[in-house]
Amino acid sequence: MAHYAFLNEKNIVVEVIVGRDENDGDWETYYGNQRGQRCLRTSYNTYGGQHLDGGTPFRMNYAGIGYRYDETLDAFIPPQPDDTWTFDQSTCLWIAPDDYE
Repeated sequence: MAHYAFLNEKNIVVEVIVGRDENDGDWETYYGNQRGQRCLRTSYNTYGGQHLDGGTPFRMNYAGIGYRYDETLDAFIPPQPDDTWTFDQSTCLWIAPDDYE
């Protein structure tokens, strides 16, 4: 079982589905063509650039609705919670300010 994220024209995730494993075809292209949207595989077990089960991390974070896909980093990035939060490129996550409660 694999998960796939559909992106709008601004590379924002609008839907995530469960689909076929890629070892038996190019399912990103297949699903993308079916919907007329860009489709990218995402790993349910990847968070902050780490695979939670010790496997190989994939695209830094599991995609969620509202996440942005960054081409340069090949990563799904969650929405910035607040303008005071800073981006950590090593994890592709947002870091709260020191005084955050």
